[in-house]
Amino acid sequence: MYRRIRDLREDKDMTQTQIAEILHCSQRVYSDYERGKLDIPTEILIKLADFHKVSVDYILERTDEKSFK
Repeated sequence: MYRRIRDLREDKDMTQTQIAEILHCSQRVYSDYERGKLDIPTEILIKLADFHKVSVDYILERTDEKSFK
């Protein structure tokens, strides 16, 4: 499960549908990303990191630092 993309989305008070529109995918696909049913493609992972202004490593829980260094 990609817990952090859910947390980041909820911190912005956004719905899965709103994020899916930004990513040009369906709500169902985005939901599957959040639940870990689908691996997030690199292109989408980068878009999510850019949108939320965090590092890809933060999303992947490789670091607890949100920002780039």
